[in-house]
Formats: sequence, C-alpha cells, structure tokens
Amino acid sequence: MRPQLHKLPVDSDASFLFKVWELDYFPNPWHFHKEYELVLIDKSRGTRFIGDNVSHFEDGDLCIIGSNIPHLYRNSEEYYSKQNALFARSIFIHFTKDFLGHHFFDVPEMKMVNKLLDRSLLALEIQGKTKKFVISKLYEMIEEKSPQRLLILLEILLRLSTSNDLKPLLSPGFSANTSGDSDKINRVFEFIMKKYTEEIYINDIASKLNMSVAAFSRYFKHHTRKTFSDYVTEIRIGHACRMLMENNYSISEISYQSGFDNLSNFYRHFKKITGIIPKEYRGRFLKTMV
Repeated sequence: MRPQLHKLPVDSDASFLFKVWELDYFPNPWHFHKEYELVLIDKSRGTRFIGDNVSHFEDGDLCIIGSNIPHLYRNSEEYYSKQNALFARSIFIHFTKDFLGHHFFDVPEMKMVNKLLDRSLLALEIQGKTKKFVISKLYEMIEEKSPQRLLILLEILLRLSTSNDLKPLLSPGFSANTSGDSDKINRVFEFIMKKYTEEIYINDIASKLNMSVAAFSRYFKHHTRKTFSDYVTEIRIGHACRMLMENNYSISEISYQSGFDNLSNFYRHFKKITGIIPKEYRGRFLKTMV
C-alpha cells in the first residue's frame, strides 16, 4: 500500500512553500511528501488520519508533520453536500530540511530546531499558548512577501523547538510504509467514513477489495498498526466527542448515533480511549467555554 507522493511547486522567489487553500472540502487522498509540513485547519471539521493516529479535527487544529509521514484530512459528510454553504480552509507550509542549505540546521543556534524536526517524525499536535502564537504568525505571513515570510518561519520553528505544548500523535517506533498502491487504502477509509455510524462488517470491505478476511486483517494492521475494529472504534469515539461538545443530544442518543449498539459498550470504549466518561468530557469542554 502506497500513499500517493505529492509534490507542490514552490514559487520562484521562495525557498519553501506557503499556501492558503479554501475549498468546498479537502480533496487530498492518503498521501505523503518528503517536506515537513506545518498545517493549520483554519475552518472546517472532520477526521484526520496521520500515520497510525486517527482523531477528530476542527477549526484551529494545528500540527507539524514530519517528512514522509502519510496523512489525510477528511471532512465530515455534510461538506460533500452541494446544499450546504460550508467550506474548508487551511494554511500550510512545506519545507525540506535543507531548504536553507545542507548544514543550516547543524549550526549551534539551530540545535534545538534540529531536535524538533526529529521529534516531528512522530507528528506533533501544537497546543496551548504556543498554538495561539503560531496561528498569529501564520496569519501575519499571508500579508508578507517571501523575505519576511522566511524570517517568520524561523521564528515559528525556534518557538516550537523550546515549547512544552507539543503532543506526539504517532505510536513510538512508527515507521511509514510508502511502497505499494494507494487506491486500496483510500477505498478502505471511504468505506469506514460512510459506514461507521452503522453496523460495520469487516467481510464487506474485504470482499470489495477481493481479499479474504484474514488477508485484509493482516494488510490493515500492517499499514495502520491497529486492528480494523479498533480503528473503527476510534473514529466512532471521535464522532461522539464532537457531538458531546455541541451539547445538543443526550449521551444515549450520541451513543446510538456514533454507531454503538448499547450504552455500556459506548461507556467502556469511551473511557478506554479518552480516560474519562462522556459526561465528564462534556463538562470539561463546557467549562472551558464559560
């Protein structure tokens, strides 16, 4: 299974890529690139797949993703309806380790940034005050020309290199697999995202791929480091977390609409993944909004 190799062109007057995308929904398939990526989801929500991590994203989601890590941001189903006026907007930077020369990050002043780039090979979610700082700098870059953008990027990297607000997303020892065909795993993700609120059967997707259940199970776990069942459960819990934050449904309704067949099963999986029960999760979120 190979995520698609993506290469976006850099402007002739720049050494790295800075882009603002505004679309109906994010179109990229499961893909990777040699460049490091700093990506802000400015507007929209959905499910992000980064390496072996799957989780919900929404406005303000900010990550730095290391070189050659496969990833995919897939919007919630409502974004694919032409009847909605929703849109997806992201601001992102792509840069290589040698974009300022082969040994730039080896100089003493860049020692901590070099360590940051190594840490980003487990993908890092940026949180707290650091997140607010980086977002403000990305907005600032929109109005600037290439020379000033370069200075701002270095300022961002220096801030990130000393921050305690970075959370690794991937399992320790994660190793990206970038050989094989990407179409197959994209079909799997599409199947999961369309079916996770219903009863979902592994033999259905296995048959669609002309694989036995045993072969598909090995294939899926080899490339995601998780069982198909665990992966689907994480997506369901991510959906439940979003509904809890919206505060429009009872917990039993959320359990059912997230694809769980009974409430006790929902509570068990929710606490296993988040560490707390649904009521506490909702309470913590609502408390932060006061």
